[in-house]
Amino acid sequence: MENKELKFKTNLNCGGCVSKVQSDFDNAAGVCHWDVDTDNSDKILTVSSKGISEDEVIKIVQSKGFKAEVIS
Repeated sequence: MENKELKFKTNLNCGGCVSKVQSDFDNAAGVCHWDVDTDNSDKILTVSSKGISEDEVIKIVQSKGFKAEVIS
């Protein structure tokens, strides 16, 4: 299975916000790499997926009190 790149518009707007989701993404099954571009006005979260779904990524972000929506 090849990696799929998932992109989300978020409100993770600083390093402190990103650090709140870091351990969840670092330990999530099916994530091989992830990054948040806090310089972009849409705070783009990019997840290189090896099986994690868009819904699962959104649930992780929402569980920490933030928003994420899929960019198609």
